[in-house]
Amino acid sequence: MAMTLTTPNTLLGLYQPKGDVAKLASNFATIVLGTLLITACAKINVPVWPVPVTLQGFAVAGLAAAFGARIGVATVALYLLQGALGLPVFATGGGLPYLVGPTGGFLLGFLAMAAIIGHAADRGASGKPMALFAAMLVGDAALFALGFAWLLLLSGQAQWLDQSNVVASAFAKAVQPFILWDILKMALAALTVSGIWSQLKK
Repeated sequence: MAMTLTTPNTLLGLYQPKGDVAKLASNFATIVLGTLLITACAKINVPVWPVPVTLQGFAVAGLAAAFGARIGVATVALYLLQGALGLPVFATGGGLPYLVGPTGGFLLGFLAMAAIIGHAADRGASGKPMALFAAMLVGDAALFALGFAWLLLLSGQAQWLDQSNVVASAFAKAVQPFILWDILKMALAALTVSGIWSQLKK
């Protein structure tokens, strides 16, 4: 366990190489490939303002559920670093200004989402659809909370907000329209991971 970033309760843990060096190489490759998946899902988006509709949340939830908290958080952290360095990995580009803009809180919230869902996966939720779905909803709620809080911090500079009622305006425009879609994405992610787990266990 000292040389691995996942647990036997995750999909990656089921097929970890036996050698320590091979385990670390496998973990690193998984993290890099995970960032490519998140990037691809970020590009599948509907460009609405201030927060575009993307499949990033589906990708982060699925990766964390399949690989556990350490791999999940490390993947998101590398993805955010790539974006901060200017690589066009986000929905409409990259760079530090992107991280401090309206979507910055949601992007950082992916770290919390990955930690919560990955924690549940490390404890055996990957093979339990309802438990995994519940963990994903909690992780998604944490994502929304951080993203919403960030928007409120930026509210004084946001012309798209009704300054007479900032809280309600930010919720109505940047949170409420996404709730149903995110529930559906979390359900799909939970069913996908638990379905793969079930087939592999057979």
